[in-house]
Amino acid sequence: MTDPVVDALTRADLPRCVEVERALFADESPWSMDAFVSELSAPHTTYVAVRPAAGAPIAGYAGISVLGPPGDQECEVHTVAVASEHRGAGYGRLLVDALLEVADAAGAPVFLEVRTGNAVAIALYKSVGFTVAGLRRNYYQPSGADAYTMVRDARSGTSEGRGD
Repeated sequence: MTDPVVDALTRADLPRCVEVERALFADESPWSMDAFVSELSAPHTTYVAVRPAAGAPIAGYAGISVLGPPGDQECEVHTVAVASEHRGAGYGRLLVDALLEVADAAGAPVFLEVRTGNAVAIALYKSVGFTVAGLRRNYYQPSGADAYTMVRDARSGTSEGRGD
């Protein structure tokens, strides 16, 4: 068995992203191809993919933005998604670790929203240092599901305090 690979998300990956997005978030206004193109081309964002093996189609994707002036930056996780058929293989953790490397390189705190009922994701985020900072009622549309806002304080380095 080969090891999974985390690499840059490319335009060639976007049709698969749209497919995964529609399957996972059908009830929550899934991102369109145009949304992915816009996100991928924004200068302040980094998007990564996880693949079961080098050159394979993506099993998941994640994105983060770095906002603010150097020395006073913060990061915001835009999305973390793993296709249903690849869940439970540790791919979510690989994606989150890649996003945290971006934040750590900037020495920035990281913010994200997560559905209050998504216990698996919440446990993952807590395992890498996130804490619940607040509640956003009716955050997800059109369902009206609530979300926790979670934050992880700024860190520097690639593994310090990440639960590794």
